[in-house]
Amino acid sequence: MSRRGRTRPPLALVGPAALGIAFLTIPLLAMVFLAPWRDLPRLLSSPHVVQALRLSLLTATLSAALCLLVGVPLGWLLSRSNSRASRVIRALVTVPLVLPPVVGGVALLLAYGRTGLVGRQLYAATGWQIPFTTVAVVLAQTFVALPFMVVTIEGAMRAAGEQLVEAASTLGASGWFAFRTVTLPLLGPSIAAGAVLSWARALGEFGATVTFAGNLPGVTQAMPSAVYRAFESDPPTAVALSLVLLLVSVTVLIAFRDRWRPGTTSW
Repeated sequence: MSRRGRTRPPLALVGPAALGIAFLTIPLLAMVFLAPWRDLPRLLSSPHVVQALRLSLLTATLSAALCLLVGVPLGWLLSRSNSRASRVIRALVTVPLVLPPVVGGVALLLAYGRTGLVGRQLYAATGWQIPFTTVAVVLAQTFVALPFMVVTIEGAMRAAGEQLVEAASTLGASGWFAFRTVTLPLLGPSIAAGAVLSWARALGEFGATVTFAGNLPGVTQAMPSAVYRAFESDPPTAVALSLVLLLVSVTVLIAFRDRWRPGTTSW
C-alpha cells in the first residue's frame, strides 16, 4: 500500500499516543541531558566501577552461553510439539518473563540455597554452596534471560516450517545430520539475535541477582547492583553506570529491531 493511500490516525488517538511517547522517553532524555558528561571518564575508570563492569561482562557472557547451550534445543523441541505437556513446559519456561525478579531470586534460593531442594544435596555432597558466589550471579542472570532465547528460537522454527527438514529426511539424512546441516544454518540469524538479547537481559538483571547472590564488591556486585549502591552515596557514579546500561540496551534494540517487528520470523 502506498504512503498516500494509508488512513490517517484519528486525532482522538494522537493525544494519548503522544502522552505515552513522552512518558517513556522523558526519563531517558533526562538521564542523557543531566548526566555528568565532563566527569564521565573519571567516574567510569574508578576501581570499583571497573570491577563491576568486568564482573558484569563476564557473568553476562557466561549466562548467554548457557542460554545458547540449553535454549536452542529447548526452543526447537517446543516448536515441534503442540501436546499438552509441551504447552505446560512452554508456560513454565516463559514465567520468568513476567515474574517479579525478586520472586525469581527467592525461588532460586529455595532451589539452590544451602537448605534448598537441590542445594541441600549439593552441600551435603561437596560442602559447597551456590548463593552469594559469582556462580549465583550467572544462574540468576540465566534464569531471567533464558526465556528470550527459547521464545526467539521457537518463533523462528514455527515461521520457517519443517519442509526443508522433511525433505532432508526423505533423502536419507538422520535427525542429527538434518539438524546440523539444515536447521542450524536456517536458525543462524535468530540464534544470534537470541544470544544478544539474552546477554543484554543478563547484563541488566538486578532483583534476582541481589536476592540470590547478594551485592558483594568483586564477587557478586554487577553493574545494576553497583548502580543501586552508588545511588545512595555517589549519584554521579550511579548515573554514569546507568548510561552504560542504557547505551547497551538501545544498541541491542536498534541492531535487532527487525527480530520483533511485525511480519518478521523470530517472534
